Amino acid sequence: MYLKTLQKYSFFLIIACFIVIIASCSQTDTVQRPDVSKVNVTVKIERFDQEFNTLKVDDITRMNSQWQKNYPFFYFDYMTQMLEVGDPRDSVLLMEHLKQVLQKKDFIDLADAVARKYPDLREQEKELTQAFKYIKYYFPSYNIPRFIAFMGGFSFQTPIGENYIGIGLDMFLGADSKFYPALVRSIPLYMSRRFTPENIAPRIVETVLREELLPQDNLNQNTLQHMVYNGKILYAMDVLLETASDETKIGYTTGQLAWAKKYQADIWAWFLQEGLLYDTDYLKTQKYFTDAPFTPELGENNESAPKLGSYIGWMMVRKYMARHPELDLLKLFQHENAQEILEQSKFKGK
Repeated sequence: MYLKTLQKYSFFLIIACFIVIIASCSQTDTVQRPDVSKVNVTVKIERFDQEFNTLKVDDITRMNSQWQKNYPFFYFDYMTQMLEVGDPRDSVLLMEHLKQVLQKKDFIDLADAVARKYPDLREQEKELTQAFKYIKYYFPSYNIPRFIAFMGGFSFQTPIGENYIGIGLDMFLGADSKFYPALVRSIPLYMSRRFTPENIAPRIVETVLREELLPQDNLNQNTLQHMVYNGKILYAMDVLLETASDETKIGYTTGQLAWAKKYQADIWAWFLQEGLLYDTDYLKTQKYFTDAPFTPELGENNESAPKLGSYIGWMMVRKYMARHPELDLLKLFQHENAQEILEQSKFKGK
């Protein structure tokens, strides 16, 4: 079974409210959450990274056979698409390729860094357990997958496959990790600054929302529809993640969030003035929803926030839900009319 579609960052050569800023908390302290204390969900992250990163050359054949049984879908994807060393069913070829990987200094150094950064994942398990209790409450038919930590050579961050969600721990080593500056040609620093431990749960939750619970299959929509879609995703993160800061949810720096708040009304007015709200040319408008260091048309000295379409949609959906306290997350997801959400939110940029 093949890995589901997710962004791949690069090849590997063959081879919490403790951080929440008060201003961010004030935005979500009115979010209504159900009591999920009796929802039977416990997230346990399996440490495949520890198994693989301590693999000895003499044990490759035995462990290859064992891993095919223990991680049937994940292990195939890991070998063929993450490490790209070959089909695990071809044990002779795999043996040769894995020997090369295990003996490379790059691999040894990275494995050591992952082991030191993550001796355990208890905090992440706790945060994910709470988030998936909410997910199970709102979406009872959703099957909670296995959570498998791995080291993929800076390839995938949170891949979803058949009955698993992967956690690429080498993509969460901290913004000051010595590895990321060397990867700037494939992973810009404005992206790697978010490769931190507190991003693990939010990025997993966002991936599940976008890939499993509320996929956006049709990009042939207008800007308002894209705004509302992304606003729903971010509002869902408000509900599902009790301690994540607003900066972490949307991927802003503190300065970028402050900028977006300060100029929120002006940003909305600019979208209206430029006639972008009902524009269906996604090639032209996607820059307001995709990752970037800033928005070129707005602000001075490259200080503007990126993803302003997503940010405005988030504020719009928050206002809509505040005006409709009788609605829950499921009802929000089922409401597909973006124009009605805009009108009923009474959103005017503030």
